[in-house]
Amino acid sequence: MTQRIEVTETGGPEQLKLVERDVAAPGPGEVLLRQTAVGLNFIDVYFRTGLYPAPHMPFTPGMEGAGVVEELGEGVTHLSVGDRVAYAGPIGAYAQHRTIAADRLVKVPDAISDETAAAMMLKGMTARYLLRATFKIDQSHTLLFHAAAGGVGLIAGQWARHLGATVIGTAGSQEKCELARNNGYDHVINYREEDFVERVAEITDGKGCDVVYDSVGKDTFPGSLDCLKSRGLWASFGQSSGALPEVNLGILAQKGSLFATRPTLFNYIAERADLEETAGDLFDVVASGAVRIDVNQSYALADAEQAHYDLEGRKTTGSTILVP
Repeated sequence: MTQRIEVTETGGPEQLKLVERDVAAPGPGEVLLRQTAVGLNFIDVYFRTGLYPAPHMPFTPGMEGAGVVEELGEGVTHLSVGDRVAYAGPIGAYAQHRTIAADRLVKVPDAISDETAAAMMLKGMTARYLLRATFKIDQSHTLLFHAAAGGVGLIAGQWARHLGATVIGTAGSQEKCELARNNGYDHVINYREEDFVERVAEITDGKGCDVVYDSVGKDTFPGSLDCLKSRGLWASFGQSSGALPEVNLGILAQKGSLFATRPTLFNYIAERADLEETAGDLFDVVASGAVRIDVNQSYALADAEQAHYDLEGRKTTGSTILVP
């Protein structure tokens, strides 16, 4: 038996219920994982509310975690019992134990703790694909990253600074602006007090940004497009403020022959080689000290409901973990 969080009906944080369940033995290509830490992310809210449809009901939320391999299924050769591993996806992380496909797991280097690994896999690999694959950032680029004080934003700010870019961010309070400044951002705009489109124009002398990374959605559209250079890229990778309106692609022509993409991490790590490369780059920049992972909140697994209230209430910064 193991404890896990289950959702039987979509809705608010009160739908997160702690239950005891049997754990399936690992089948071919699977392992039994004893989890030591689980990451909390806004995508968990999307599944809980039904904005993203869960694969089945009831379901256990959670998309990232770290732990120790306890049992191997048939055919698993790249892992051993006792290995420290971490993952991002598939859904089902809010649990003490889980059976999971072995090809989704990567070994955690000795220099990185379980707590750090669990806090960074989804957010850190998201930052990696955005900065190194969706748009390959270098010292010639200026970028805008919304939600700069969030989990992905704090990692992306440090990483983009490490790559030499000029890094602009937005945040919703002076405290969060200061946090972003301490994590790689050259300029941070308090969107509650300033018009971020006007400030970006001032900061860039009217030139605009090469790329805008936007996980906010409704509240930052179409302003994000107005922050771009001609032929710049708008990367819309989330919608924490609500779904985007229907977009007429003609607006991209009107605002400068812009490019737009709606990427998701799981398309960028679907192949094992891409997963290993993406995770390897993340481990390297964290182990080297170029990127620091701040686990600013920790909750017991049983307190997942409160963790969701705090996440949606914008009371969290950086990364948050649940401890099974």
